[in-house]
Amino acid sequence: MEGEYIRDRTLEGHESAHKNGIAIGGATVTDEAMLSMALHLRGQDLSLREIASRLVITQGAKRGRHPSPATVMRMLRDHDTSITELGAGADDAKQRL
Repeated sequence: MEGEYIRDRTLEGHESAHKNGIAIGGATVTDEAMLSMALHLRGQDLSLREIASRLVITQGAKRGRHPSPATVMRMLRDHDTSITELGAGADDAKQRL
């Protein structure tokens, strides 16, 4: 029962932080240059592991290391989602005219 209480309080804290615009988690290791290179490498039909092995983190405590394939996937997915949302927003604006 104590574990459930701790879990509930933790989730409430995460929700509160999210509402206040506070990010939960570690520091970001990606930047625009890394995204640009990852998009270029994805265009060459490389796997996520191959892309991650060719990228290098340039800032923070993990400087000089490679990002994980999961980080590369998340970075590319977020980019694709933002492009899709921008396109949908433009379509909505055209329909209102």
